[in-house]
Amino acid sequence: MSDIFTGAGDREIVAEAKKAGERVTAEIGKVIVGQKGVVELLLISLFSRGHGLFIGVPGLAKTLLIHTLADALDLGFGRIQFTPDLMPSDITGTEILEEDHATGRRAFKFVRGPIFTNILLADEINRTSPKTQAALLQAMQEYKVSAGGADHPLSRPFLVYATQNPIEQEGTYPLPEAQLDRFMFSIAVGYPDEAEELEIVRKTTSGAQARVEKVLGPREIEVFQEAVLKMPVADSALRYAVEVVRATRPGEGAPAEVNEWIQWGAGPRAAQHLVLGAKARALLAGRYAAGPEDVRALVAPVLGHRIVMNFKAEAKGVLAGEILALLAQKVPVV
Repeated sequence: MSDIFTGAGDREIVAEAKKAGERVTAEIGKVIVGQKGVVELLLISLFSRGHGLFIGVPGLAKTLLIHTLADALDLGFGRIQFTPDLMPSDITGTEILEEDHATGRRAFKFVRGPIFTNILLADEINRTSPKTQAALLQAMQEYKVSAGGADHPLSRPFLVYATQNPIEQEGTYPLPEAQLDRFMFSIAVGYPDEAEELEIVRKTTSGAQARVEKVLGPREIEVFQEAVLKMPVADSALRYAVEVVRATRPGEGAPAEVNEWIQWGAGPRAAQHLVLGAKARALLAGRYAAGPEDVRALVAPVLGHRIVMNFKAEAKGVLAGEILALLAQKVPVV
């Protein structure tokens, strides 16, 4: 294991990262009631440069959560409401013919779309066609947009947070597997408990509006993101991440439950995201290295959207989360 985090400067970064996470969480808590696990995953994705897909029924404050995160960060923010008639150029931008009135010469000029921001909220991403969904692919992976024969780089940090409603199927387009794989996390946003729901109703019907302060800027975020890359990870955690991902693939030697219920397993990017997420989780907790417990905590959100259940599982109502919970405990840490 590397000793990169043993210096005084490294210890200071770890301490500052923990404080920064607490400050952002406190600002989000002024608006969002509960959802502690969702907020934690949101911060892990921020610190590890990972995109997030938030899945939940209407009214669970998915959009408000991402809006509030943007309010707490001194970053550019853009929102795209995905609709069936949305075109790729509505996301990336388009070229227009512009005339110089002094010379009379005409030339094409690229007008940037809403994707040129730091945090992009892709609201109800499954309501638009695959062609338009694909317009996000290059930007999410390569941090640039190609148009008019030229590449237009995106500002860093750049993160896409998408929302999706799981109960409405009419007029929706399931995300292609290639695009799902670009999301670091698939985050299930569940119903609040009774006490939280009571507090939500009280807050939202009182007329009072909480003021969210900006507590983190782009330079600080980049420092923490670089710290995540440099943070050491235990060899046992690295092996565990790879073994869990490999265990999701049906075939000879795979667990019996996998061969029975899973059609396709996760690819190598899943293991990369498990390790990066584990490092960010450790950093936010004020620790100097990531261990197997950090990897295990992220198995469901990292792998849930990367495995394809077979027809038998769908007919029997067997969920991906059930199999992943089993694998997380079954795969040994060595």
